[in-house]
Amino acid sequence: MTLVTKHGVILKKTNNSFENLGVFNPAVMQEGNTVHLLYRAVRNGNFSTIGYSKLEGPLKVVKRLIEPVFFSETPEEFQGVEDPRITKIDDTYYLSYAAYDGINVFGAYATSKDLKTFERQGIITPKFTFEEYSELIKNNYEKISIHHTLFYDLYCRYKLERLMKGKIYVWDKNIIFFPKKINGKFAVFHRLFPSIQILYFNDPSELTVAFWETYISNLRQHIVLQPKYKHESSHIGGGCPPIETDLGWLVIYHSVENHTKHLIYHASAVLLDLNDPRKVLGRLNKPLFSPTESYEKVGYVNNVVFPTGTALFDDELYIYYGAADSCVAVASVNINTLLDELKNQ
Repeated sequence: MTLVTKHGVILKKTNNSFENLGVFNPAVMQEGNTVHLLYRAVRNGNFSTIGYSKLEGPLKVVKRLIEPVFFSETPEEFQGVEDPRITKIDDTYYLSYAAYDGINVFGAYATSKDLKTFERQGIITPKFTFEEYSELIKNNYEKISIHHTLFYDLYCRYKLERLMKGKIYVWDKNIIFFPKKINGKFAVFHRLFPSIQILYFNDPSELTVAFWETYISNLRQHIVLQPKYKHESSHIGGGCPPIETDLGWLVIYHSVENHTKHLIYHASAVLLDLNDPRKVLGRLNKPLFSPTESYEKVGYVNNVVFPTGTALFDDELYIYYGAADSCVAVASVNINTLLDELKNQ
């Protein structure tokens, strides 16, 4: 049964210098009938900033700025600020993003009161070299997926450190804030390859080296989802901010399939417990949707649908996603039908 309707592309690259290579992977904030898109804008040379567009209703573009609203300022962001997500807690917007210096990727966030000016709160993911990470995670070898150790021990140390100069850190990305605190703390998804973990904190000052040493040494207890199905044979990662429903947290995430000589990025869905999101209540055993259209199958990176935000109009959940790392497209699904499917699985 096909649950999803695809509505096509709503944003493409322009001749503006900051977005002449591609626009994709938008953060989404709905306020009534208005949908704000803060999208990844890439210029020639693969430098990323964040652009802005406003929709009235789920699909109609009524405004688009000709300059970025958020751009690189720190050394860790030298190559760009990438793949934003946004949530609102009380009266504050939390814009999370990947900081990329050309070699390393860290998870960071900024806050805003008006979606116009943003105050950086810094990097909140660990800064460990591959050797340091491998040493910390080694006690988890028999407790978590072997993928964690194979990726860092074999691929990263063997390949990356021979191709690149400089200090190479473990990549941690797909930082996504929950739209409310859980047990009085910020709750944040992040991704240490190949699974999705959850992080809790009161203040980012708590996230010290000692904190992360303890966290990674006990990584298993922080894992929310691990790759499980064929369409997740490479890895998974956070997608859209969690949606609170009466049944649990509805989460649209991305799953990546190893397919002969290339990867295929799918959109997937899971239902998590409201009080403890590590408890899975239902999970689709097939993708919610996959690359089938030409704009999803051919682009800067082929065969990619990468969900990053949602908006709900009546019972129709609109999912905004990056297509082939080239444009912004939209799909929709009846939220009640999706929740029924998740309950059944």
